[in-house]
Amino acid sequence: MVYISVIGSGDSSPEISELAYVVGKLLGKEGAILVCGGLGGVMDAAAKGAKEAGGLTVGILPGNNRAGASFFLDVVIPTGIGYARNALVVQAGDAVIAVGGESGTLSEIGFALKLGKPVVGLKTWQLCKQGKETGHIVQAASAKDAVEKAMALAQKSA
Repeated sequence: MVYISVIGSGDSSPEISELAYVVGKLLGKEGAILVCGGLGGVMDAAAKGAKEAGGLTVGILPGNNRAGASFFLDVVIPTGIGYARNALVVQAGDAVIAVGGESGTLSEIGFALKLGKPVVGLKTWQLCKQGKETGHIVQAASAKDAVEKAMALAQKSA
């Protein structure tokens, strides 16, 4: 089984939510297990897409209980560790797809890179060092491209 972590803002625009939904749907069709932070926005949209495609969805929540969890999750794990749960979200995946995102997404990207997890970006952050793009985030042109790249990278790293 391939596990793909989908990360992004808990409060996303309709455009970003639609991209996340399509990413989730394609991952579900591929038979990948979708892991996310379990709340709204990108997380909810991706889980909905995966669930509608028959996929398995896992949410790792920041709080002490399951309150506020996406309706589209099969497994809900409350951690009680706040944003530190971001490390768990990316650790659980064989690869990570970042869709849009704010500073929490950036922290997850940082954790993923530190943990050696491949990161595919879709309308998300680009990392530069001394003014030059690092290439640490594999950029994707579409949801389909993101899923294809993440699946290939996950299978390489497994």
